[in-house]
Amino acid sequence: MLDLATISSQREQVTDEGVASASPLPPAFAHVVELFADHLSLERELSPHTVRAYVGDVTTLLDHAVRMQLASVDELDVRTLRSWLARQHAQGASRRTLARRTSSARVFTAWALRRGHLAADPGAGLTSPKPHRRLPEVLRQSEAAALLDAVAEDDSPVGLRDRAVLELLYATGARVSELCGLDIDDLDESRQTARLLGKGNKQRTVPLGKPALNAVHAWIAQGRPLWVTATSGPALLLGARGNRLDPRTARRVVHARLGTLPGLPDLGPHGLRHSAATHLLEGGADLRSVQELLGHATLATTQIYTHVSIERLRATYERAHPRA
Repeated sequence: MLDLATISSQREQVTDEGVASASPLPPAFAHVVELFADHLSLERELSPHTVRAYVGDVTTLLDHAVRMQLASVDELDVRTLRSWLARQHAQGASRRTLARRTSSARVFTAWALRRGHLAADPGAGLTSPKPHRRLPEVLRQSEAAALLDAVAEDDSPVGLRDRAVLELLYATGARVSELCGLDIDDLDESRQTARLLGKGNKQRTVPLGKPALNAVHAWIAQGRPLWVTATSGPALLLGARGNRLDPRTARRVVHARLGTLPGLPDLGPHGLRHSAATHLLEGGADLRSVQELLGHATLATTQIYTHVSIERLRATYERAHPRA
């Protein structure tokens, strides 16, 4: 949860001008933001990162409202919202940032209407700028195989851990937070599955291949016992001091291991997630199955991988076909 002091501090650090604000939000505004933060974290059970993003956007919106001489949240109207977005656009905010902040404003005003802080929903009148959607960079199947073969040659505790990290990311398409949240009993060896805890505390069960299971077995048998401490608990993956593996460390692992192989793109854990989804589709998996594996709420999110596959096919066609 975020308290009033945190909200005031957040406003001082980040405003829609990108500079420090001289004063915190007025108490009436700050109190509404605090209630909104509680709604996001306690009722919607969003991650702390997502709550911070929403609250940051709404804080800049209300800071702008104060600068426009609004005395309370119930005076928010679509003109104020559009003025807020226009100001950011003039200051160089990207289409992606503007789209995200428009979405945050809509979520806030819809909530404020339901809670009686607004008599009407001004956010309903906003239209989001569509961000330019870039296709994610992915490894080719041969490159993924080379990466996993290379890390398998390192039988040190670090190497065993890193191999388990890479194999699990590629096998399951897990988000890095889902990977780091795995406990030992989340793996079901008899069914060859892993239980992941995704966004919104939603659980899903995903299959594991034998290479991933072998990597995990080697880590548990030969690597984890050397690092485990009283504070390790049931965490499957550990850092060198015995604590649960941190997502930042997992990202460094992926970047570092890819960096040892010349010619491979510099990707993070999300790049392995993209690669897993793309390779599944290239192998004949249907889009609905890939959606289930990745834990996407809607099929539309998963459809980007069909575009990735088509672009790769087009590149291969242009290289190989004599009349391309």
